[in-house]
Amino acid sequence: MARIKYYYDTETCRYERAKVTKTDILTNFLGFLSVALVMALVIVIVYNTYFESPVETQLKKENQELAEYYELLQEELDDVQGEVKALEERDNNIYRKIYEAEPLPLEIRDPGRGGAEMYKKIMEKGLHSRPLVEYIANKIDKLTRKALVLNQSFDKIMQLARDKDMELTSLPAIQPIDNPELTKLVSGFGMRINPFHKARVMHEGIDFAAPRNTPVYVTGNGVVKMVKNNSVLETGYGNYIEVDHGYGYITKYAHLGEIFVKKGDKVTRGQQVALVGSSGGSIAPHVHYEVIKNGQKIDPINFLMYGLNDSDYRKLLKLATRENQSFD
Repeated sequence: MARIKYYYDTETCRYERAKVTKTDILTNFLGFLSVALVMALVIVIVYNTYFESPVETQLKKENQELAEYYELLQEELDDVQGEVKALEERDNNIYRKIYEAEPLPLEIRDPGRGGAEMYKKIMEKGLHSRPLVEYIANKIDKLTRKALVLNQSFDKIMQLARDKDMELTSLPAIQPIDNPELTKLVSGFGMRINPFHKARVMHEGIDFAAPRNTPVYVTGNGVVKMVKNNSVLETGYGNYIEVDHGYGYITKYAHLGEIFVKKGDKVTRGQQVALVGSSGGSIAPHVHYEVIKNGQKIDPINFLMYGLNDSDYRKLLKLATRENQSFD
C-alpha cells in the first residue's frame, strides 16, 4: 500500500495531503535509475580494476603458455639453424672436397627472405604480435629454403659418390693371380736385366711367376679392349689381353695360356679371364702385368691396395724394387 504524504500549508496552518503527479513519479524514477547506473558503472570499474573475469584469466593463461611455447620454438629454431650450419660445413669441407667438387656459392646457400609474404594474410588481421609472426615466418622460410638447397646439394653429392664408386671399382687394385704368401712377384717395374740378351732395359710392368694354368684375374671393372694370340713376332707379349677400365686406365696381361674372354666383353674385378702360360718372349710360366694411365705406362705396384695390409704391401714393394732379371 502506497505511503500517503502530507505537507504543512502555512496559509491554512494545516497539514494538507500531498498530491503526486505522474511527472513527479517519472522524475523520481529517472533519478533513481541514474543513481543506479552510476553506482553500477563504479562497481564495474572497480571490479575490472582489481578483479579478473574468467575470460581474462583464461586469456592471460593462454598468453603465458604462448610465450613459453615461443621460447621453446625459438630454441628449436636455433637448434635447427645449428644443424643446417653443420650440414653446410660437412657439405663444403668434407663431402665435396672428397669428391673434388666446388662448394655451392654463398648466394645459393643463403636464400632471400620470403616469410613475410607467405604470412601476409595473418599479419593483415591486425595482430599485436606482427613483429613476432614476421620474425618466426622469416626464420622458418629461410630454413626451409636452405634445407631445400642442401637437399639438392646432397643429391648431387650422391651422384658424385656413385660416379666415384664406379671409378673406385674400376681401378686396377688387386693382384692378377692368387698370391697369399706374397712370394710370386719376381720382377718389378723399371730397369731390369733382359733374360735373352742380358742387357739392362726398361721393364714396363711387373711379373708374377706361377705354374701353368694358374687362374689370371682382371684387377678392376672394365671392358676387354684387345685379345691377341701368338703375338711373339708382333710384340713379344705372346697371348695377351688389354682391359679398358675407363677414367684413363688400361691394364695388360701377357704371356698367357688359354684366354676366356673376347673383345668387347664386360668384366668385373676378380673375374677369371685367362690362365698362366709362357707364350711369346718368356723364359718361364708367368703373367706380365702392366697398368697404363692416359697412354703412359706406370708402376702397377702403386695400385695393389685391396687385400693387403701395410706389412704385406711393404713386402711386395721390397720384392718389386729388386733390380733382378725379368721373365720376359
